[in-house]
Amino acid sequence: MVARCWFTRLKVTRQTLTRKEIPVPTALTRKIVAAAATTVTFGGLALAPVVTTAKPAATTPTTAQAQYGGGDPSFVVVGHRGASGYRPEHTLASYELAARMGADYIEPDLVVTKDKVLVARHEPEIGGTTDVAAHPEFAARKKTKMLDGIALTGWFTEDFTLAELRTLRAKERIPALRQHNTLYDGRYQVPTFQEVIDLSKRLSRELGRTVGIYPETKHPTYFQQQGLALEPLLVKALTKNGLNHRGAKVFVQSFEVSNLRAMKRDLRVPLVQLLDSLDAAPYDFVAKGDPRTYGDLVTPAGLREISSYAAGIGPWKDTVIPRDAAGRLTKPTTLVADAHRVGLKVHPYTFRAENNFVPLEYRKSTNPAEYGDLLGELDAFRKAGVDGVFSDNPDVAVAYRTEVLNPR
Repeated sequence: MVARCWFTRLKVTRQTLTRKEIPVPTALTRKIVAAAATTVTFGGLALAPVVTTAKPAATTPTTAQAQYGGGDPSFVVVGHRGASGYRPEHTLASYELAARMGADYIEPDLVVTKDKVLVARHEPEIGGTTDVAAHPEFAARKKTKMLDGIALTGWFTEDFTLAELRTLRAKERIPALRQHNTLYDGRYQVPTFQEVIDLSKRLSRELGRTVGIYPETKHPTYFQQQGLALEPLLVKALTKNGLNHRGAKVFVQSFEVSNLRAMKRDLRVPLVQLLDSLDAAPYDFVAKGDPRTYGDLVTPAGLREISSYAAGIGPWKDTVIPRDAAGRLTKPTTLVADAHRVGLKVHPYTFRAENNFVPLEYRKSTNPAEYGDLLGELDAFRKAGVDGVFSDNPDVAVAYRTEVLNPR
């Protein structure tokens, strides 16, 4: 007899969330979600991290690298949307906290405003991450649009000028799991990409180490179809800020292929091809009638093609180590080895501390919002050979690197 527990499953749709979010229903993830709703009897207490936001004294690069493990390039820690496990995502507060926790890179997802300014939001639709619904002056802006071929209703950044977006405030996207983060609802504005760059430079000076940026172009085809292409704005911003050169601590990423190929001509920084579930497809392929899927891109031949324009891949972590029908990790695939064979780095996503997200064997209670054993999950993926991770909890990933990989 299978008894059901009280795991709260958030309603998601593919048009609003990628695998860097909560897993969306596919043949594989439906099995995982169904299994994750069964009773789990793991004991132990869920321990919340002790985080300080006090500003440390400026340090020399050597000291900072020793403190954070930042000098070890073999395991890169990317603050996914900042430190989004502790602050509302894609806010300057979230990015700053990630850097202070020791993240090597902070990751802004980029969308564009009506007046062609790059801003940091996970999606062009902002109803779930801002208080726009509470602004009656913008009620008429609510629309239904086709985003990557799927109807989505809400408010969209391209219908707002930057000045109008400035009147909104960010809020926690998944309050059912991250109630603590709701303390900060209404406190932070939607930042521009320039503000994220400025923050990274200020923190680099203060912390005595370079805080890198890892921007993602969101829904490139969608914005191109509206005459609001992201790519020229991104290239211009990186060039203007002295970050378009081979030594810059920058990665540029995308789930689509053609825009990365196009930017290869103008950018001197490494590119990263993001990869969704094997049965999904890059939307630029879909729009052009190209039948290939991400499953085709992760074959040896597909990875060789990626290596012609990119320096790395950012795969959904279940394509590195799949989960079985019960939600437990199984044997690693050959993806990491195949990628390394053609010179590609591998930075999978997304590593989150809550029981809701970790594999079954790393859950510590039946409460989805309590913490599981993220350190254990990180160890499994490092042993599979990955070169770094995207994490909502960068302090945990840094602690893993410092205490496990580089013990004193």
